[in-house]
Amino acid sequence: MKRLLLVATAFCASPAIAAPEDAISEARLRADVERLVAFGTRHTLSSQTDRKRGIGAARKWAEAEFRKTGKACGDCLEIVLPETTVSGDRVPNPTRLVDVVAIQRGTERPNEVVIVQGHIDSRNSDAMDALKDAPGANDDGSGTALVLEAARVLSTQKFPTTIVYAVLSGEEQGLYGGKLLADYAKAQGWTVKAVFNNDIVGNSRGSDGLVDDAHVRVFSEGPRADADDPLRRAQRRDGGENDSPSRNLSRWLAGLGSADGAGLAVRQVWRADRMGRGGDHLPFEDAGIPAVRFTVAIENYDHQHQDVRVENGKPFGDTIDQMDFPYLAKVVRLNVRGLAALVTAPMPPVATSKAAVQTWTDLTWKPVPGAVAYSVWRRRTDAPGWEERVIDRTTETSAKLEGVRGDDWFFGVSAIGTNGAESPIASALPGGAFEPWASKP
Repeated sequence: MKRLLLVATAFCASPAIAAPEDAISEARLRADVERLVAFGTRHTLSSQTDRKRGIGAARKWAEAEFRKTGKACGDCLEIVLPETTVSGDRVPNPTRLVDVVAIQRGTERPNEVVIVQGHIDSRNSDAMDALKDAPGANDDGSGTALVLEAARVLSTQKFPTTIVYAVLSGEEQGLYGGKLLADYAKAQGWTVKAVFNNDIVGNSRGSDGLVDDAHVRVFSEGPRADADDPLRRAQRRDGGENDSPSRNLSRWLAGLGSADGAGLAVRQVWRADRMGRGGDHLPFEDAGIPAVRFTVAIENYDHQHQDVRVENGKPFGDTIDQMDFPYLAKVVRLNVRGLAALVTAPMPPVATSKAAVQTWTDLTWKPVPGAVAYSVWRRRTDAPGWEERVIDRTTETSAKLEGVRGDDWFFGVSAIGTNGAESPIASALPGGAFEPWASKP
């Protein structure tokens, strides 16, 4: 673990990061969630024209908050409103769908992008009920408040690459807002380094009474969703099923959380999402983009997707009194530290290894814009995380590891920028590159 933390501390030590997470405000987070709850319902099929109630009013409020933040930073945020018309099992009639997005352009490589997102729509027991109140305090008022707060504190600084803050619609009706933003990112030609999807990140007590305010779960896919048959054959032969970019992003976040010292550690969950459920990071993984889901360590099923009511003295409903704002602030802190670290660092390299039928291992990787050096890592094939930095820094784009039999190890490479910031480790395995597999020749 100590060696793994070297990656996280390299980010934290970067002179470009002046601890923006220290400016996070619990009071602002609470006020944002209170305002979201006050819209009554934010169901995707609710009113888009009412000025006080429904999804339309909520979206306009989120847009106004982004514009207020942008004005405070000298118009550093570009506001865009991607939209489409959707229909499906939970959208019986064609419905206008809009995402509210703020873009903080990077100063050096603006096409490199990190996205932080949460969904603004809410629901109650009946997924099709757009009339009754659906407070959606934790699901996902917490994620929306996190995105707005991240924009407030990170917009006070400039970074080499771009941060995209996204408030998504239509999650509860079929992950439509995530798909819309993934398509928008592709249309812009963005190189997306990572997506942080925050969904249900504001409570610490489960429906069974169990409390855990010391962990946040991070979900990541193992085999890539965009894998084709050649990739699956290559992974079966050489490994890589546990080395998707999303999985290595999760490993990196675990190191970052352990180094934080703020009382919140990452509990990695090595599946794409909770069993039988989904979130807005999945459309990005479908497109080959590294994405993870943050969610609470302990879910409370009595206070999500439930009508507000009391049965036999037991309250139900996603109401604000069931939230833990000190816990939410810790999740925001981890997101902000991760975002600042990633937009300060270069992209992870695209690396390959050659070790068959020889007593040494050859590694090669492509040069990375903004990188001045690279580190080579390895771990045992049965180890959960990267164990050893076998080459600390090199300016070369290849390495020969004498006497290292590749059958027994997995290898990876990280890139280091001029400011000392270091990327997550990209596996030198099939499908391990932080780029869409389908885009390869």
